[in-house]
Amino acid sequence: MSTANNTWRPATQLVHGGTTRSSHGETSEAIFLTQGFVYETSEAAEARFKGETDGFIYARYGSPTNDMFEKRMCLLEGAEDARATASGMAAVSAAILCQLKAGDHIVAARALFGSCRWVVETLAPTYGIECTLVDGRFIENWEKAIRPNTKVFFLESPTNPTLEVVDIAAVAKLADAAGAKLVVDNVFATPLLQKPLELGAHVVVYSATKHIDGQGRCLGGVILSSKDWIDEHLHDYFRHTGPALSPFNAWTLLKGIETLPLRVRQQSENAAKVADFLAEQNQIARVIYPGRKDHPQADIIAKQMKGGSTLVCFEMKGGKDAAFALQNALEIVKISNNLGDAKSLITHPATTTHKNLAEDARAELGISDGTVRLSAGIEDSDDLIEDFARALKAVSA
Repeated sequence: MSTANNTWRPATQLVHGGTTRSSHGETSEAIFLTQGFVYETSEAAEARFKGETDGFIYARYGSPTNDMFEKRMCLLEGAEDARATASGMAAVSAAILCQLKAGDHIVAARALFGSCRWVVETLAPTYGIECTLVDGRFIENWEKAIRPNTKVFFLESPTNPTLEVVDIAAVAKLADAAGAKLVVDNVFATPLLQKPLELGAHVVVYSATKHIDGQGRCLGGVILSSKDWIDEHLHDYFRHTGPALSPFNAWTLLKGIETLPLRVRQQSENAAKVADFLAEQNQIARVIYPGRKDHPQADIIAKQMKGGSTLVCFEMKGGKDAAFALQNALEIVKISNNLGDAKSLITHPATTTHKNLAEDARAELGISDGTVRLSAGIEDSDDLIEDFARALKAVSA
């Protein structure tokens, strides 16, 4: 028995959507920890491999638990099909490389997570795939970068860590005109605050490690698109290169996603309150938060996002020393390069997530030695603000 209803609202879909129950009628989704599957007859095995009958063949291709996670994500995202991967970077790599060949060209926003930038800027060219990085905030940059062999546009919005926002609908129109596919990394917005497919994007990727798990337990990723795109580009790549998600992790993500709306709402509220507090502090040079009116792309945010974000970016006036001193003085907020967790986490991008970028490349992205990224958790906002107030006093002492 399978449960799926496209008319349900997100909070209901994320508890019930896509659930398949065995004959035991279990309440919680079952974990199918199996590598393979048994066929009643040789003829049945042949028919399964030919695609003449439905069913699973091998856990690297798919499993009942993974299938439930993929279906639930499709309901939330409004996608026709999905494939769950072992990590977010497995999702990014597969989504980009599965549709390209030597001689093709990628146009990507320069503001990317360090590993994402490595895939398009360093890995892809080793296979004869060209890449042009642009300042994605300005649509004319995307247009100027298009070549006859451009096949993929790639961006994240809001960006990591400076929370820049790209006009997804405008870039999607350019991609359509160029005969290219737009891949959007939607991690920072979550599928609750932004739906790239509705804005015209062709493929959406997530690190499910972040908000979807949301409790720091496991790695995972997911790629969502039309069934035609997955059948044409991703299906064989996925089967033969093996980036499949573990069924145990799929089950963990299914449990995490049930509370996604509750967590994202609380995290976003906390992030907004902390951002407003930090903006008033003398030690802070600037605060960037998509929910604030002073965000440089506030007009685009109002058009394409349903809320702010769970992330805050700010810059300490005293550079690296001040940033380190602040982080070290915090008690509730923990130092970690992860994000989207129930616990508030803070990191110094120049020495962690973006340390492999050259100093001039970081400067180009607005990542200074004083830049700090906060991932707000679900704690009481007053406790978080008091924690920052204490830490800022320690920096000034």
